[in-house]
Amino acid sequence: MNALDDVIESFSRLPGIGKKSASRIAHFLLQQDESVCRRIAGDIAVLHEKIRPCKICGAYTEDEICAICANPMRDRHTLCIVEQPQDVQTIEATHEYNGLFHVLGGVIAPLEGIGPEQLHLQKIANRVREEGVTEIILATNPTVEGDTTALYLQRLLKPTGVTVTRLASGLPVGGDLEYADRLTLARSIRGRIPF
Repeated sequence: MNALDDVIESFSRLPGIGKKSASRIAHFLLQQDESVCRRIAGDIAVLHEKIRPCKICGAYTEDEICAICANPMRDRHTLCIVEQPQDVQTIEATHEYNGLFHVLGGVIAPLEGIGPEQLHLQKIANRVREEGVTEIILATNPTVEGDTTALYLQRLLKPTGVTVTRLASGLPVGGDLEYADRLTLARSIRGRIPF
């Protein structure tokens, strides 16, 4: 193996990047000025030094507390629970949510050895009690593991009296019924809203 093969192999380990995409990226970088490669390499090298989870919510930040948790203008009574730190950015990009977040760092997946203990779910109940949260939005992915985690959280939070809601799921805007899978269509029917 030569250096180019090593780079292609490294890039192909990234999620969503196969051998062909990894090869295109490596060849693209070879065509760029060396300073571009050095800057990218430098940015990657300091990633673990500079970025850490927020002490309050678990989102990625360069500070101890992220900008969302530190912002006094956020709705402190609403807490959106997501699986991963990148989910915070996805929801923020909608500009529709102004509350706080709590990152689980995964989902309950017994086959992978991940149970409620590994996700520190009790911290959510503590935040509800200590921070005056009145609504929890469960924004886990619509997968078996995401649904299991949401159900577990719903049961865990029931004694607190907090309102627990779940993101709606269903048909995409502009989508055709004939192309929807049965599960998506079933969720759409169950989650229908008044018109």
